[in-house]
Amino acid sequence: MRKSITAAGLMLLFITLSFAAWAQSDSIAATIAQKLATKHSIKIDNKLVSYTATVGTLILKNEKDELIASIGYTAYTKDGETDNSKRPVTFSYNGGPGSSSMWLHMGIMGPRRVVVNDPLPNGPAPYKVEDNNYSILDVSDIVMIDPVGTGFSRAIGKAKNIDFWGVDPDIKSISQFIKNYVHENERWNSPKYLLGESYGTFRSAGVADYLQEHFGISVNGVVLVSSVLDIRTLSFQPTDDLSFIVNLPTYAATSWYHNKLANKPASLDAFLKEVRTFAFGEYASALLKGDELSEEEKNKIADKLVSYTGLGKDYWEKANLRVVQPQFSQELLRGTEEIAGRLDSRYKGISQDQLSEYAFNDPQSSDISPAFISAFMNYYTTELKVSKDKNYNTGAYVFPDFKWDWKHTRSNGFFGDASTPNTAPDLKNAMSTNPRMKIMVLNGLYDLATPFAGTEYTFDHLGLNKKIRNNITMKYYEAGHMMYILNTAAAAFKKDVAEFITTSSK
Repeated sequence: MRKSITAAGLMLLFITLSFAAWAQSDSIAATIAQKLATKHSIKIDNKLVSYTATVGTLILKNEKDELIASIGYTAYTKDGETDNSKRPVTFSYNGGPGSSSMWLHMGIMGPRRVVVNDPLPNGPAPYKVEDNNYSILDVSDIVMIDPVGTGFSRAIGKAKNIDFWGVDPDIKSISQFIKNYVHENERWNSPKYLLGESYGTFRSAGVADYLQEHFGISVNGVVLVSSVLDIRTLSFQPTDDLSFIVNLPTYAATSWYHNKLANKPASLDAFLKEVRTFAFGEYASALLKGDELSEEEKNKIADKLVSYTGLGKDYWEKANLRVVQPQFSQELLRGTEEIAGRLDSRYKGISQDQLSEYAFNDPQSSDISPAFISAFMNYYTTELKVSKDKNYNTGAYVFPDFKWDWKHTRSNGFFGDASTPNTAPDLKNAMSTNPRMKIMVLNGLYDLATPFAGTEYTFDHLGLNKKIRNNITMKYYEAGHMMYILNTAAAAFKKDVAEFITTSSK
């Protein structure tokens, strides 16, 4: 005779099976998650700092407790610290989107730094790596994060890399990683900071808000390096004049640097103040008139543009007073068989096509990438003892299906995701719900990738309550997008960020 199974028996069987599945899932996660720790020491500001470097992976799960991603990271923690409530931790990443954290890692954040001749040509190996006196490791532990598809980070289980390649899933996965790291390493009571560069600043605005809204984690501060929160400021969209307006001050700074101005002012700061006034005043008003702008007005504006950029009047008139960044980079040095850089417009590169209207390659990126990649890979496998059989992706661009989904719910307007992506509303909400959170924005004056006037425009239009406007600090460097590869700027970067963390963590 067959025995019937009672409801209680069914429940017990379900619990047993669920526990077995959970245990198996945890066992798999434990197998995938790895850590490799090494001990080191460094002198920062003539003070010895002993630290542990940990190269590891953390596992992310979805709401069904299924494994979805293995996120790679490199953590630097100061030895001898016994009270985590007094020891800040800074989570850092680069941008792209699709870039690993290698650039910040070897440029300014990590305890070892690649030496480049900024802005002079660097050439092939050998390259020099030295102790990084500009690292913030003396004031904060550091966790360098590689998003899915970069570094050692990969989708696992039934998930695919492309599931993480978009504004919202990227914000969510990085936030999940930070929460998991905080939990695993008992850093719940530590002062916490986000430091992202370029698209990493776009990410940070969303992460600061997501951590607060979903995990109850309030960060003490956010450092935005070469910031862009509103993609509209970069996009040069048809019939939208904003990008032309906010790029003009950086065009002017670049022309000043390359001695292309007929009457070069002695002071760059005073000159840029004048250009800003013109850009957001006369120039903006003229562009907004569109085809209604009179020939007399157009002629007057063109003369001003010539005096501020050195580009010919005929060129400005043919461009209808609107020159996009690749056109400017090509035209500025026309006749010298060179182009100006995008990430850092101090750099010059060879132009093979003197008839070209646009500069499509970037001299700065072409010059320093081999140095960073070679130095980082050598550092990882020799000093940090990472196995040579592990494949570290410096970017997700190696994947044929890499494509970014730019939809972002919070930036939607009346026409939904037809709006240009913008995480400024995320930052505004994060600052409003956490009014003690501080923001520091670091700008390179020669950065044509994320122009400083675009950043100023974005922050001037956040619509913040007066009580928290002073929580934002702007800093400027006579350098480019990666301002820290210039030694003088690196020293200022370290001073600014260290003071920011020390002050806001109290």
